[in-house]
Amino acid sequence: MPSQASDPNNREHLSSSEIDVVVVGAGFSGLYLLHKLRGLGLRTRVFEGASDVGGTWYWNRYPGARCDVESMQYSYSFSEELQQEWQWSERFSAQPEILSYAEHVADRFDLRRDIQFDTLVTAAHFDEESRYWKIETNRGDRVSAPFLVMATGCLSSTRVPDFKGLENYTGKTYHTGNWPHEDVDFSGQRVGVIGTGSSAIQAIPVIAAQAAQLTVFQRTPNYSIPSRNGPMTPEYEQQWKSDYASLRAEARKSRNGVLTNPNEVSAMAVSEDERQRVYEDRWEVGGTYFMAAFNDLATNQQSNDTAAAFVRDKIRSIVADPEAAELLAAKDYPIGTKRICVDTDYFEAFNRDNVTLVDVREAPIEEITETGLVTGGRNFEFDAIVFATGFDAMTGALLAVDIQGRGGRTLTEKWRGGPRTYLGLMSEGFPNMFMITGPGSPSVLSNMMVSIQQHVDWVVDGIAYLRAGDLDSIEPTREAEDGWVGHVNEVAHQTLFPQANSWYMGANVPGKPRLFMPYIGGVGAYRDKCDEIAANGYDGFCLQEAKNRVVTAAE
Repeated sequence: MPSQASDPNNREHLSSSEIDVVVVGAGFSGLYLLHKLRGLGLRTRVFEGASDVGGTWYWNRYPGARCDVESMQYSYSFSEELQQEWQWSERFSAQPEILSYAEHVADRFDLRRDIQFDTLVTAAHFDEESRYWKIETNRGDRVSAPFLVMATGCLSSTRVPDFKGLENYTGKTYHTGNWPHEDVDFSGQRVGVIGTGSSAIQAIPVIAAQAAQLTVFQRTPNYSIPSRNGPMTPEYEQQWKSDYASLRAEARKSRNGVLTNPNEVSAMAVSEDERQRVYEDRWEVGGTYFMAAFNDLATNQQSNDTAAAFVRDKIRSIVADPEAAELLAAKDYPIGTKRICVDTDYFEAFNRDNVTLVDVREAPIEEITETGLVTGGRNFEFDAIVFATGFDAMTGALLAVDIQGRGGRTLTEKWRGGPRTYLGLMSEGFPNMFMITGPGSPSVLSNMMVSIQQHVDWVVDGIAYLRAGDLDSIEPTREAEDGWVGHVNEVAHQTLFPQANSWYMGANVPGKPRLFMPYIGGVGAYRDKCDEIAANGYDGFCLQEAKNRVVTAAE
């Protein structure tokens, strides 16, 4: 639990004049930022809306919540002692264990004393005269700092569709992204789950084992691969711990920050029998390794079709009811272009007598009633409804804060047509404001722990560079930002990803601009680009001295 020093009611913090950096968020990004910034001697205050550390793993406590990146790879690499001493119990860690890991890191590095919990940053305005960010919170804090780092996460702004009559429902409601901290027991209850994305795919088998009756409302089916999860073996743990340095280095150079044993062959370069053998082997291994079965599943429609057909056939072989199997088998978008899911007995859950699948694509949910909901002219009654309806991804948490840059221009106004960043790290017009894994970076297409650490290192090194050169601000040029936005979209459209109406495209939020938000060019290539820009004196950025002389990389 939070220490006394981190209690938001204890205001014995640094005064405004003593703060060098304000960090928003105490998830894995914020924790590492605080640790790194302290190492530079920078006085840092972290504001966190939750009551403790953990970020997404603090809020996402729904039944079955689990990471889809293997435990040995979903962890920090900045401390050899930390990665050697921590022991994971499973191949794919569950939410409670990941949260315990975050809490352990906070304790081990004494981080909580500079974190103010239960505090939401409501406004951040850049003062051009002082070149300080003026920060306000919902608890009345008003602080100033030359640097602001938004470590708010890509999937932290939960979303419930604006269902007619929702306020009239008298039963219990839950959102997978903001689950109660106390245990929820669905035993003997009639439960409705709305949505079949990643969180629903994890939660449905667990809820089905408890509930008297579970009804799943599906608009769009998802491809999912069995995790084949199991206890962590001493042999596998030692395989990583004995060579962590080289394995981490290899992951940093990979496409998605995860070592998946990629097959550098086209699916169309082998025989049908060989393709099936490779897919079968990957299916049995489990996890997202499946998408590395061939090197062109994300770019070649013909190759992708073979992988999608294989998974659909697996679904048909698992689900006993042919009609339900066809509803669960995705057919109208390429596999992997929506987040590939990893499950434990998801499709098997639909063989249970107490589980019913309802297709709401053709007959959308009409309204929520006092006792349940209506769809397709049918009335359903529930004791509880679970909204597995996702997030306002990538931009939601950033735009929830009143952020104003130079000239009072808001970030919401600038991003009205979609997010615009340079490298996903900064946005023109907002000096000294950094984003960790922001839109325009690999972020959600990668192992977030790898991308988080790369971004934090780059930001902290950049601040150190400014201080060493007696510079007090950094900001992307409009030309560099325009070039990067164009590059992100160009690379995306060389793949099959834009074919899907995914949250990568903002398609799950009505009125949100449709464009591909993360950078799909690869974690390794992206890191090289960021390193090159820094090595060239921060090419594409304007650096400003205290006496107002603008410095560019060319100088």
